[in-house]
Amino acid sequence: MQEAPLYEEADGPEGGRAFWLTCADGVRVRMAWWPAEGAKGAAKGTVLFFPGRTEYVEKYGRAAREYVAAGWNMAAMDWRGQGLADRALPDPATGHVSEFDDYQRDVDAMVAAVRELESSPLPHVMIGHSMGGCIGLRAAHRIELVAAAFSAPMWGIRFHPVVRPAAWVLSTLSRPLGMGGRFAPGTVPETYALAAEFENNMLTRDEEMWHYMRAQLLAHPELSLGGPSLHWLNRALVEMRALLRMPAPDLPCLTYLGGNERIVDPGAVHRRMASWPGAELVQPEGAEHEILMETPEVRADFFARTIGFFNTHAKAVAG
Repeated sequence: MQEAPLYEEADGPEGGRAFWLTCADGVRVRMAWWPAEGAKGAAKGTVLFFPGRTEYVEKYGRAAREYVAAGWNMAAMDWRGQGLADRALPDPATGHVSEFDDYQRDVDAMVAAVRELESSPLPHVMIGHSMGGCIGLRAAHRIELVAAAFSAPMWGIRFHPVVRPAAWVLSTLSRPLGMGGRFAPGTVPETYALAAEFENNMLTRDEEMWHYMRAQLLAHPELSLGGPSLHWLNRALVEMRALLRMPAPDLPCLTYLGGNERIVDPGAVHRRMASWPGAELVQPEGAEHEILMETPEVRADFFARTIGFFNTHAKAVAG
């Protein structure tokens, strides 16, 4: 592993570092590492944080403070095609991936790097936000975890019922017609947090957290990502449909979904959770998509519940 930049705008805990990881197919991605070991003795385990589409590791520096203070290491990823990771198209503003399974190569590189950084083998837990929830649900069938938590997981995309069939048809035909790299309809090259105004935005009701996100992007525009490509949309639709048809992983699960969610499909989240034995769904009233960027009360509840949830299941594994 080679050292990579970790920008101070993350506002994360002390001791944070970032690394370049090379995946099995040669794509270079970036991982942030915030260790808890040494602060309060040995760490309880490691949180594998899977960010959403357009995101980057600095966005979760403040979240890392919460988990490190509770005795957990935290690792977070720049997935291929976003943040400082390699991008697939000549236009770096377009979110694109060849196949959704390619993200699992990033997961494998992340897990291998974390094992190398841990002073001894530790229990792993996962938090998957938005697209990271889709990647994480697939990973939960493949990698060793003791528990999983999700924030507004992308197990479906919210479309108007009239638009949904057109999204399937247009995205399916995009690659044969040579249009797979074009922006999906209704999306733009500018990243949402810079293109939108705080008033009635779909991410958060907390203005201070809104400006925290914007400040990172204004200081480091290379982190920005615009809308997804038509081909990304098609591969995402196929993956989400396949995941919902699979049985739930045999894993303890805690999921948060905002009461005013307008980006992912709440119906898909409810269907998955209803078929996940023992899983718990929490729906903060009025909350928008970014649970970890929401009001202080919503954030505090998420951190307290996930930390307690992870502590319980890490102890159960330890015996």
